[in-house]
Amino acid sequence: VQLVESGGGSVQAGGSLRLSCVASGYNFSDYCMGWSRQAPGKGREVVATVDIAGLTRTTVSVKGRFTVSRDNATNTLYLQMNSLKPEDTAMYYCAAVRFGSGYCSSDVERSDFTYWGQGTQVTVSS
Repeated sequence: VQLVESGGGSVQAGGSLRLSCVASGYNFSDYCMGWSRQAPGKGREVVATVDIAGLTRTTVSVKGRFTVSRDNATNTLYLQMNSLKPEDTAMYYCAAVRFGSGYCSSDVERSDFTYWGQGTQVTVSS
């Protein structure tokens, strides 16, 4: 199983980035997919999840600014990040968990995820 993230970088506050994650080695459509992030000195938090039907959930701190999506034909997960803030600075990880038939639970926690990518760094300067 491989999850390979890309798209991270350094931007100024107010800017945008689009993260991508290409998955391989398992049946992508059977899994709930998500993005987590970990800032220096902090725990890893779940930022957003998306299920096979495209139903998404995002954490309160990014709601209205971040959009998660998936392309089941290409086994790719995306995170569109707009209006970035310095507090969004973190390592961003792609992750997958199988609850059943590609659906996500109502409250996915970090510990639920089975597979993780290596991460891509996002740095937002003020």
